[in-house]
Amino acid sequence: MLDCSLLGTLSKLDRFDASWSAIERQQGQSLKQLKAIATVRSVGASTRIEASRMSDEEVEVLLRNTDITKFEDWDSQEVVGYFQVLDLVSESYADIDITENSIKGLHTTRRSSAASTSSAGRSFIWFLI
Repeated sequence: MLDCSLLGTLSKLDRFDASWSAIERQQGQSLKQLKAIATVRSVGASTRIEASRMSDEEVEVLLRNTDITKFEDWDSQEVVGYFQVLDLVSESYADIDITENSIKGLHTTRRSSAASTSSAGRSFIWFLI
């Protein structure tokens, strides 16, 4: 038989568990938003080093546009190519050795994926919040 004190404690634990689940969901969304912001700024800054003229706002609009089928200008190609390599590194970092050759390979991948219209239609689902 359960006494009132034990029932009260169980009730508190149940409410805490529900609150904790809500906090985890909220924090997960905040981390996704933070990753998207950091990605836009990283892609924007890194491609501006390569002479892209796109602002962070323009980069964000481009990356949010999941209906991309062809890139008419070099800036868009550069931004999407960089994003694709950043995404590749984010997903496969444990399998990538940090060597001069692997870095050169990533740079080559960025250039070739940026110029390819077949990879341009890729959906950036994780980026969409």
